[in-house]
Amino acid sequence: MVDFKALETFLWVVTLGSFRGAAQKLNTTQPAISQRIAQLERELGVKLLQRERPLASPTPSGRQLMVYAEKLIGLRADMMAAVGDRSAMRGVMRLGVAETIVHTWLPRLIERVNAAYPNLSLEIEVDITPNLRARLMAQEIELAFLIGPLAVSTVRNRVLCDYPVGFLASPSLKLGRRKLAIAELAKFPIITFPRKTQPYENVRALFNRPDLPPIRLHASASLATVIHMAIEGLGIAVIPTAIVEDQLRDGRLRKLATDLAIPPLTFSASWLASPDTTAIETVARLASEIASEE
Repeated sequence: MVDFKALETFLWVVTLGSFRGAAQKLNTTQPAISQRIAQLERELGVKLLQRERPLASPTPSGRQLMVYAEKLIGLRADMMAAVGDRSAMRGVMRLGVAETIVHTWLPRLIERVNAAYPNLSLEIEVDITPNLRARLMAQEIELAFLIGPLAVSTVRNRVLCDYPVGFLASPSLKLGRRKLAIAELAKFPIITFPRKTQPYENVRALFNRPDLPPIRLHASASLATVIHMAIEGLGIAVIPTAIVEDQLRDGRLRKLATDLAIPPLTFSASWLASPDTTAIETVARLASEIASEE
């Protein structure tokens, strides 16, 4: 009798393209994976995988099985989510997060997950979007909150929120409240996100003009450092205004008036398509709900 474990194993071998990858994902040995696939092939009486190629790929019968296996695994996940005990969702989820989210609604998400799913632990890593994208594709994290969505066929996305980007400065720079032209802003160092990120490139492109002096662009992977530098009057920060609401409220920073337009940062929850993503999609849905409350 075909069981769910064998079907799940088969789907992971196809998804990852190797018995070794499936063994690592399912926390078992490569011989155990081979045994499950061989047993499944014996029970169905057909060959399911092409093993002669560098990547394990499904045979015509294997592709036909995939359709039914995905439906069965999906139905099982839906059943557990609908009628199962919340405490049944357990284990560790590796979550990669862009720092903007850390400074806004991530604490509320953690509280919500702790309350709703007490046996599910979040292993959180903070990094820039290019690194999070690479780690997601390498399966080093299972869910990423990053600047997206990611246009990759194997990735599922859920848009979370948009954050406008503003020009922020300390009152010590004495820029007043009048509307500032780009030439006036260019006189000061500009402090923003690190290199190889979308917001850094947006800022660099904005100031990379022949009629302006060479830009003094200070980049940091730590938004806390960017904020501190701006408060100390070391330059103008170009970052989402949502992460400095306290500093704007108490007057340590001011939002500068300007006609310059920088695209808002769109954040998404992104994860790899796989046989069973119930826990991942649940956390992504909670994140979407919390982000919409901003």
